[in-house]
Amino acid sequence: MAITKQYLKGKPVCKVTFTVPAEEAVKVFVVGDFNQWNPKEGALRKLKNGTFKGTMDLPKDTSYEFRYLVDDSFINDAEADGYKWNEFAGAENSVLAL
Repeated sequence: MAITKQYLKGKPVCKVTFTVPAEEAVKVFVVGDFNQWNPKEGALRKLKNGTFKGTMDLPKDTSYEFRYLVDDSFINDAEADGYKWNEFAGAENSVLAL
C-alpha cells in the first residue's frame, strides 16, 4: 500500500493518491472522514497489474481517519501517518495528516 501526497502551490489542497495492491480483490474503496465513510465516494479503479488506485483532492492542514474496504473487509494502511482507536468500530483506523 502507498499514499502519495502532492501539495498544490497557491491552493489549500493536497492531491492524495491511494494505491492498494490487491490482485485477488474484486472491489476496493477508501473510506474515511473525508467522504463520510461512504464507499460510493471512494471507489478505487483496478489497473492491469492488479493494483487499485485513486486520487482525491483534500484540504490541507487537516488530519483524517480512514480505512480501505477490500471485498467487504476493512484494512489499515501500513504506511499511514499514524493510527487512532475508534470506539464505534472497535478497532484502529489509519490516520492521514496533510
